[in-house]
Amino acid sequence: MPRVSQDQLDARRHEILTAARGCFARFGYEGATVRRLEEATGMSRGAIFHHFRDKESLFLAVAEDDAATMVATVTRNGLVQVMRDLLDRAGTSDGDTAGWLGTQLEVSHRLRTDPAFAKRWAQRSAAIADATRERLQRQGEAGVLRKDVPVDVLTQFLELAYDGLVLHLATGRPPGDLARVLDLVEDAVRRH
Repeated sequence: MPRVSQDQLDARRHEILTAARGCFARFGYEGATVRRLEEATGMSRGAIFHHFRDKESLFLAVAEDDAATMVATVTRNGLVQVMRDLLDRAGTSDGDTAGWLGTQLEVSHRLRTDPAFAKRWAQRSAAIADATRERLQRQGEAGVLRKDVPVDVLTQFLELAYDGLVLHLATGRPPGDLARVLDLVEDAVRRH
């Protein structure tokens, strides 16, 4: 039997994550049956679960992958940039964006209904909040951030704006002039 390289394994894992993201977004966690995951990935259950212990591990891996991407963007450019990137992609037929939005909504649902998932997810959520807070602190030290509102309040403000944008786009409402709304959000945290 030929040996499979680590690059091939990583590529296969990425393919599974991408297809599963779309399946979870379309059908929700409960509706994304193993059969539907097989259809979405074009792989057998054995191939899927060779990479992931079970469906919950697969869902968590999708959500963690999205969270890691978000943390990297927040660290470099801030949470408003995450929102701008999301808005830019929302106007395209990018299935990955729709999957990402759907996954965000499914994470929210599972946080409310599954205490074990909420416990596992807490550190991922904290990483996003920490990255946002650290970015704002750096902006404050650079003299760019307003000084009359504590960083923790600004962090919560940006998180609420992000959650609202995700909900708006994930429910299929048109983006309209949300770029200007994001300008307003960004302006609200800046020093004048």
